[in-house]
Amino acid sequence: MNIPMLDLKRQYTELKSDLEPKILNCLRSGQYIMGKPVEKLEEDLAKYLHVRHAITVGNGTDAILLSLRAIGIGPGDEVITSPFTFFATAEAIAFLGATPVFADVDPVTYNLDPESTRTCITPRTKAILPVHIFGHPADMLAFKNIAKEHHLALVEDACQAIGASIGGKKAGTFGDIGCFSFFPTKNLGGFGDGGLITTDDDRYATIIRAMRTHGGGRIGAEAYSLLKGKPLPNTTTNNENPLYNPYKYYNYLIGTNSRLDTLQAIILRGKLPHLNDWNAARAKNAAFYCRNIQRKDVVLPLELKGYTHVWHQFVLRTSYKEQMGTFLADKGISTGVFYPVPLHLQKAFEYLKYQPGSLPEAEKLAKETLCLPVFPELTEDELQYITQAVDAFTA
Repeated sequence: MNIPMLDLKRQYTELKSDLEPKILNCLRSGQYIMGKPVEKLEEDLAKYLHVRHAITVGNGTDAILLSLRAIGIGPGDEVITSPFTFFATAEAIAFLGATPVFADVDPVTYNLDPESTRTCITPRTKAILPVHIFGHPADMLAFKNIAKEHHLALVEDACQAIGASIGGKKAGTFGDIGCFSFFPTKNLGGFGDGGLITTDDDRYATIIRAMRTHGGGRIGAEAYSLLKGKPLPNTTTNNENPLYNPYKYYNYLIGTNSRLDTLQAIILRGKLPHLNDWNAARAKNAAFYCRNIQRKDVVLPLELKGYTHVWHQFVLRTSYKEQMGTFLADKGISTGVFYPVPLHLQKAFEYLKYQPGSLPEAEKLAKETLCLPVFPELTEDELQYITQAVDAFTA
């Protein structure tokens, strides 16, 4: 038996009769960037997540980058985040000239630890950026209290956690701004790149919408007016210059190009109604592993009471990570390793002068975590085969 870590072709097979006509209509329409499908997707996502603003962008990295820009992060600022996550989280901080400050992680949920975060706050700290790693929400109530106490912005990296929640409130909606990814491997993935920013703050929403389209047009003028306290330009044409339009090819902010493709919006709208069922299937698969893996020398993941885990990954801990991965590969079972080098020890961040041992929980996780397939379309025979193989491993 050969079992991939993720099989997107199975999902496509289930959806193709619905998606293919919509994709073809998009190709025939000649509308390939933004447009009504993107607006409708944003409305659908705002309703699903219960937020005022859901703003699509080009990818999850841009979602983080634009969110940090919107709250004013720049040179001299510090942003506290997790060392046990994908590189983009801290990369966005550094890209803006700010300093990523890494706090250690909780050994149970693998998320940023609130108490470790407290010890990292300095007069230069401007924001906290927790990550809902692998689909289990971080302790957002604690982070909200810390942010309020120290007058800090709170940005959530929910790229792996769409649909996750705490007490029924969705991940990505606790902070000032939330960030999501629609990379194909995510629980809600497109057929290419895509991202989302969520906020209940009208000001941030205007600035982000302006920055995703080069800081131009009417939305650029509105953002400029907010930031500078100046009135919008007069749109009245006159006989001297009848072609004057202050919203066409007039740019008010230094932005970027981070628009969502129309095709991706159509695909994501087609997939969104299935998201809750897919997350439930992932949870069912995770529960199967937790009930049936009998090994005493592995630590299985869990879901804290009051939290809804969406199981983007099923991550077990073992002192024999490499040997078990090789053993399972020989049995035809693909596994995943996230993340073998914690961010504070990456070469790109050696200028920050972290040393091995400085964040022990994150470093231990990097050495011990191994991911089993958990995607929704796994069959019971496959789950049983994987479970038996894990139990059959000998170091």
